[in-house]
Amino acid sequence: MKRLAGLSALALTLSSTGGCAWLWGDEGYFRDRSNDYLESRQTAPMQVPADVDAKRLDQLLPIPVNVASAPADRDYDVPRPQALPVGGEASDFSLQKSGDSRWVVAQRIPAEVWPGTRQFFEDGGFRIVDERPQTGEFSTDWQRIDRLSAPLARRLGGRVSGLAEDAEVRVHVRIEPGVQRNTSEIYLLTADRPADSTAEGSWPSRSTSPSLEAALLDEMIATMARGAEQGGSVSLLAARDFDAPSRVSLSEDGNGNPVLNLGADFDRAWSSVARALEQGDVRVDDLNRSLGVYYINLAERAEKKADEPGFFGRLWGSKPSQEELDARAERYQVRLTKVGDSVQVSVEKDINTVAPDDVARRVLSLIQENIG
Repeated sequence: MKRLAGLSALALTLSSTGGCAWLWGDEGYFRDRSNDYLESRQTAPMQVPADVDAKRLDQLLPIPVNVASAPADRDYDVPRPQALPVGGEASDFSLQKSGDSRWVVAQRIPAEVWPGTRQFFEDGGFRIVDERPQTGEFSTDWQRIDRLSAPLARRLGGRVSGLAEDAEVRVHVRIEPGVQRNTSEIYLLTADRPADSTAEGSWPSRSTSPSLEAALLDEMIATMARGAEQGGSVSLLAARDFDAPSRVSLSEDGNGNPVLNLGADFDRAWSSVARALEQGDVRVDDLNRSLGVYYINLAERAEKKADEPGFFGRLWGSKPSQEELDARAERYQVRLTKVGDSVQVSVEKDINTVAPDDVARRVLSLIQENIG
């Protein structure tokens, strides 16, 4: 109310004056001062007494001669300075290493990374024999390196070591949601066999040819970075189903509390629950991935940039205070717990108290409806 009274008084004062020249005119308080520097003139240098030992005094802000002597044109507009050159922009794709493991981190969601990754292997001459966009995986057939596309075979030939000249190789590619939001991680697994072998065998736990894996990762980063500059595509199938669990069921635990069972690993379950809460318009105040907890507030809608009040909304105090938000808050925790090969989702009031049955079922049903 004090702010409103002050603004009303200011408006009344302005309306009672005979005009606004004292505010906006050439001599007004808010006049344009951008050309005042043109009126500046040099003065005589400061004189120091002869018996005083002092350092030489240079002009601190000398006026350039061409400015001081140029005719003053009050309508002259000072040109804006040239933008500073940018040394270079960071790529959306980078190579990460941890011990002997290597992978690519992309500053893009998996649905955007899938098409470019698949295209790289197809353009390189690899034959894709098995692909599952829903889980972000595909595998290539057994092939000799010299049977790949000529440019890629030539570049790989000088970097791959430890393989027989006629050995056949295949690659398994896995794309996962990154640790940070809206990022992806790309992993490669290579296997090799003698050319005269017909044994399929299972995929090894680690690449049998680290040099081939490293070379392919480097080539993939360079190719995908060039593709990103030209504008990439998005896989609608991967966008819809990438982190969708294979099965979703609402049941009860041993104590009779409602739980949601997701047939997925923890990474995909964590990602799919986040998307389900967002699509269900549930406010997420905070999260802790290491604990597997989303902290939600059922009294508020999902926080979106477009919902922020504008200048006048903030001026008139339309945004509720933190005290008001805390007073009406309905805070709960959505907890993800790994159970065998699946993930169990539960709703709690706090770490020691389960949520009321009706609240838990409402939240879990909402997640179930918006998942996948």
